Amino acid sequence: MLRLAIDECVDNDIVRGVLRMSATVDFVRVQDAGLTGADDPTVLAWAAREKRVLVTHDLATMIRFAYERVSRDEPMPGLPAIRSGSPIRAAIDDLVLIIECSEDGELEGRVLHLPFA
Repeated sequence: MLRLAIDECVDNDIVRGVLRMSATVDFVRVQDAGLTGADDPTVLAWAAREKRVLVTHDLATMIRFAYERVSRDEPMPGLPAIRSGSPIRAAIDDLVLIIECSEDGELEGRVLHLPFA
């Protein structure tokens, strides 16, 4: 099962919904790791060191910094990016699918735009 990091901008309803559907999910909220207000490169570097796929709502800048890490051959364990205004249930379902069906390392260097449909 994937290890997740939850960016501070992620809707808590999504986090609670994922926990209801997948009670054993391994996740750490960025703010619980002492990174409240940290810039995107710092959060991505932390997620990479911790080998955690970073879930975000920040499509404006986080995706760019993630691709910059990839272009520099730096680790980037994966970035599921949830579009703003997406149906919460669709985001939850897609995150649970990713968590339960992905192998460790499978999302390395990849950005996924959620929901899929």
